[in-house]
Amino acid sequence: MRISEAASRSGLSIDTIRYYEKSGLVPAIERSSDGVRQFSPENVEWLTLLASLRETGMPMKKMQYFAELYAKGDTTVSEREQVLLEHSDHLEERRKTLERCADLLRYKLTCYAKIKGVPE
Repeated sequence: MRISEAASRSGLSIDTIRYYEKSGLVPAIERSSDGVRQFSPENVEWLTLLASLRETGMPMKKMQYFAELYAKGDTTVSEREQVLLEHSDHLEERRKTLERCADLLRYKLTCYAKIKGVPE
């Protein structure tokens, strides 16, 4: 598939895919005889993972490290798993922080409603 379809399926922009490719985050993409990128389903799956990691706040350096491990093959599965476990732990802590903030906002909104005389 072409880059536009890979972008649509992965949730990344075409520019981001090109940037990730230049940054070494994406394994080599096959090209047709006229030089057009030909994305495989595996490429799109990888791009989708990268989109998710970035959207959840994984730093680019950590993503590059993860991509380097991936490029080395199955001998790095344990290391890659550890990177994802650490990121999962980070997300859980972030979720707890956001929930505490949401609770505070709900409390303040209730206080403001009472001041304005709005019934509960």
